[in-house]
Amino acid sequence: MNVKLTKRAAGNIEENIHSIRGLRVILDRDLAEAYGVETKALNRAITRNRTRFPVDFAFRLTLQELKNLRCQNGTSSSAWGGSRYAPLAFTEHGAIMAANVLRSPRATEMSVFVVRAFIKMREQLLSRAELETRLTQIENVLLAHDDSIRKLYRQIRPLLLPPPDPPAKRIGFHVRERRAAYRTQKVR
Repeated sequence: MNVKLTKRAAGNIEENIHSIRGLRVILDRDLAEAYGVETKALNRAITRNRTRFPVDFAFRLTLQELKNLRCQNGTSSSAWGGSRYAPLAFTEHGAIMAANVLRSPRATEMSVFVVRAFIKMREQLLSRAELETRLTQIENVLLAHDDSIRKLYRQIRPLLLPPPDPPAKRIGFHVRERRAAYRTQKVR
């Protein structure tokens, strides 16, 4: 197997890993292509060795999952030459087990790339989860700072406002002032 073929195949494997039922899986047709066998031959080998493939290794997609996958990937419908049956989805362990069941040299070589692709996807998910956690922490700190700034602004705002104007004093002698002046003269 030449180096160009393996690099291209490794890139294709990463593109063919999907998230279904919260699991990272590769479909039977993509795994068969990577292993250099027909999808029919892969499925026959899986059927003959069904005990080696519990539900956490391989499962058949439901019609709704298949419909969602077709919408995401733009694959053809069964009326236009597409798959007539819902495909099998293999987890990382199921893909390795499929390579063991097929026992072909190409399947053995490509199983290493399949495992590496799953590992790379897992690492990307972990780094994304760590990033989301860190962003949440930063957001909480900023929200706490926002509250502190709002409280400080409420306390400073009265100091920033201009002082209220004193009531304008009317010019001249007024009745209230006259009474007050009269009282002060009487008291003396």
